[in-house]
Amino acid sequence: MTPMTKLSPAALLCVLGAILCSSPHLRARPSLVTGIAHIAFRVRNLESERHFFRALGFEEAFVLSRNGQPYEVFVKINDRQFIELYPASATSGPPGWMHVCYESDDLHALYTLFTARGLQLSPVVQAGAGNLLTVFHDPDGRVVEFTQYMPGSRHSNDRGQHLGASRISTELVGIVMPTNNIDATRRLDTATLGFQPSPGTPENRLRLSSITEQWIALEQSSADTSPAFFFRVPSASRAATQLRQHGLKVTRHGKFASIEDPEGNTFVFAADQ
Repeated sequence: MTPMTKLSPAALLCVLGAILCSSPHLRARPSLVTGIAHIAFRVRNLESERHFFRALGFEEAFVLSRNGQPYEVFVKINDRQFIELYPASATSGPPGWMHVCYESDDLHALYTLFTARGLQLSPVVQAGAGNLLTVFHDPDGRVVEFTQYMPGSRHSNDRGQHLGASRISTELVGIVMPTNNIDATRRLDTATLGFQPSPGTPENRLRLSSITEQWIALEQSSADTSPAFFFRVPSASRAATQLRQHGLKVTRHGKFASIEDPEGNTFVFAADQ
């Protein structure tokens, strides 16, 4: 099964609507959710996955180690977005996508607002890299995180660094999220988290806030669906050429160029034009 066949026609329509309706002028008002901070994966072969992202031009900002062994690798997309890699072990959860983390510019205010709306968030704490963090579980039981970048954290200290000139993309713009209960997840995302349907797009494609073009698209889980992570590129054709130069198998579908990493996760490079 090729990567793009994992995305249903409805999901592709949802994503295409996101691209056609996106605009650099969508900056109407401040919001407590300012974008996607990171996506996290648990992987069977950490070194193979690190090599994969290096081939895409993404550099590692820093690595957390214990007894000389890395237990968390931070791959940099841009100064505000990262990919976290965790090695799988006999005692860890299953390999694959673990969670999404959203950025907030005021995590304590977010905590107060969302708990008042009935969300069961964990207390705000300072995480290992030095940023503030709070989490909850969505209707599928998956962890969802919120973070606030803090002065002096590993992320903040890396500003302006590890921004590879050959990066295939400079922004993770959206995620297609399979869910067992679209209605419950959509109610939580809109009524509690404040995500917003966009005019001219399907109702299950939600922009994170009025100050960002980043989005999520909900899709009913089935045996043929899996998460897909969308990166903005100027040209899908040029992206496909760059990917093939690194020996990666690419599937083209109009404005999209899709690949799988060594673990079977789907990454799609979506063109603006």
